[in-house]
Amino acid sequence: MAIDHGPAKLLCLTGFMGSGKSTAGRLLARQLGWPHVDLDTSIEEAVGLEIPQIFARQGEPEFRRIEHDQLLRVIGETLESRRSRVISLGGGTTAQPQNLAALRENGSLLIWLECPIEKLLARCAQITNRPLFRDEASFRKLYRQRLPFYQLSDYRVDSSAEPVSVIEQILALGIFPKVTA
Repeated sequence: MAIDHGPAKLLCLTGFMGSGKSTAGRLLARQLGWPHVDLDTSIEEAVGLEIPQIFARQGEPEFRRIEHDQLLRVIGETLESRRSRVISLGGGTTAQPQNLAALRENGSLLIWLECPIEKLLARCAQITNRPLFRDEASFRKLYRQRLPFYQLSDYRVDSSAEPVSVIEQILALGIFPKVTA
C-alpha cells in the first residue's frame, strides 16, 4: 500500500489559548506520519527564551515580528522539503494580517479548534506561563478580538472534548490522502 500525498500540505491548527493546539498537533502528526511543528516552541528555540520572557523583555510587537519570521521559515522548509506537516499555531498568529496572508498564499489549511470560553477559562486558569492571560475580563476581551480571525478558518472542530475525539473529528473531515493498493 502507498499513500498518495500529492503536493505538500500545510495543515495548521488555530484557536484560542487552551484550545489544545499543541496536544492535538502532536497527536494528529503522529497519526498521519507527518512532522509536527509547534510555532511557539520554534520561537522559543530561535530566541533562547520562553514566550513569557520574550513578552516581558522585548514586548508584544517584537514577539509578533519573531513569530512572523518563524512562520515564514516553517512554511519555506515545508515547501522546500515537499513534505506535508502539521503546524500548531500560536493563539494570536492568525490575528496578524501578514501571517494570515502568508498562510493563504502557500495553500495552508486552517482548522479552528473551537472551545467554549468557559472551558478555555477553566483550562487556562491553572497555567501560569500565558503572557496574555492576566484576568478573566482581559481574557474574554482578547477572545472576542480574535474570534473573527478564527472564523476565517477552512474547518472548525469542537476541541472541548478529549484529544482523541478532536483527532477523530479532524480525520473525519475528508481532507487527507487515501491509502491506495
